[in-house]
Amino acid sequence: MPLTSRERMVRALHRQEADHVPCAMMSFAALRGRCQGPHQVTLKELAMGLDSYLFVPSATRGQRPDHPDLRGLPVRWPASIEVELWEEVPPGEATPILHKVYHTPAGDLSTAVRKTTDWPYGSAVPLVGDYQVPRAVKPLVTERADLEALRTLLLPPDAEDIAAFQAEMARARAFRDAHGVMLAGGWGVGADMVGWLCGLEPMALLMMDDPALLQDLLDLIAAWNQARMCVVLEGGVDLYIRRGWYESADFWSPRLYRRFILPIVQREAALAHEYGTPFGVIMTTGTLPLLDDILASGVDVLIGVDPLQGGTDPLPTMRDRLGGRLALWGGVNGAITVEEGTEEEVRQAVIEALETMRDTPGFILSPVDNITAITPRAWRNVDVFIETWRRQVGI
Repeated sequence: MPLTSRERMVRALHRQEADHVPCAMMSFAALRGRCQGPHQVTLKELAMGLDSYLFVPSATRGQRPDHPDLRGLPVRWPASIEVELWEEVPPGEATPILHKVYHTPAGDLSTAVRKTTDWPYGSAVPLVGDYQVPRAVKPLVTERADLEALRTLLLPPDAEDIAAFQAEMARARAFRDAHGVMLAGGWGVGADMVGWLCGLEPMALLMMDDPALLQDLLDLIAAWNQARMCVVLEGGVDLYIRRGWYESADFWSPRLYRRFILPIVQREAALAHEYGTPFGVIMTTGTLPLLDDILASGVDVLIGVDPLQGGTDPLPTMRDRLGGRLALWGGVNGAITVEEGTEEEVRQAVIEALETMRDTPGFILSPVDNITAITPRAWRNVDVFIETWRRQVGI
């Protein structure tokens, strides 16, 4: 009997033999724009022949306004914390500045961002998110005194959030059983959160100028993240995912990664394994200098294996260094090849990825890391991507 999509994906995560190489989109924002909710996205991906999966919690960006780039359980703070928000236009400048202050029992936390023409949140300022980083006039966390105030904001999930998640998990498990799809949960977060709170350049400077402050901030985030992890793991997901886009060698040297990041990832991987759950990390560039550390971390799947990231022969290198010891998810660049390339370029990229990873246990094919374009070229190239994969694996 053919495997279900879930069975195929779970076997790949455990580097076990399956009927064929699975193809599961890391992310498919273009399709989400055509659907009403994550369940419909999953059903449409299955209808396209893909090995889809359902991510929980499933709240959309619009449903998590204070942390649009951090999927997962809601980030809440006590109602007793008062928030001030105002806008000003400094003399001689055309771009308004949005100010936000959190008045906490441990002191004030303040941030200011430029309200550029492409600022997507109107007059709101999320707690954390990618858009804040390049537009920040003053990041939220800049000194040690900010840590205790931050601690009052980063609370573990409360009983209401846990009950809501458990109810969602009951529906998700029923959907999984009915349609044979994998359940993935998360996101875990570490240095990505530091980048949002402090800014990426200040994060890099802290590594040298105040490593004790950086370590304490990472530890604070890790403790908060672990409480969130336990709620999701207790729900019984098939894979737990940590986002590590800002944890690669684009930001951290191997020595600094081993000092600050690796011990935390090792603890989180071990925690996931206590629940019998595979643990994955998303890292789409700057990966090659860290392959030995990723292997030592206990990670079960590296998500975001991109053939166009820097370094010599990324796919063969990751196959030779990691293949058979952890699962590898990716193989084709999404933004350049699938969204902008010709049909022949897409076809050849899929063939090259599958040939490179032939007989490598645990390979999952995907564009890295998202398909966001909704142009006719992109949609046709997605079809070519899937058609080529199906032909190559014999289905």
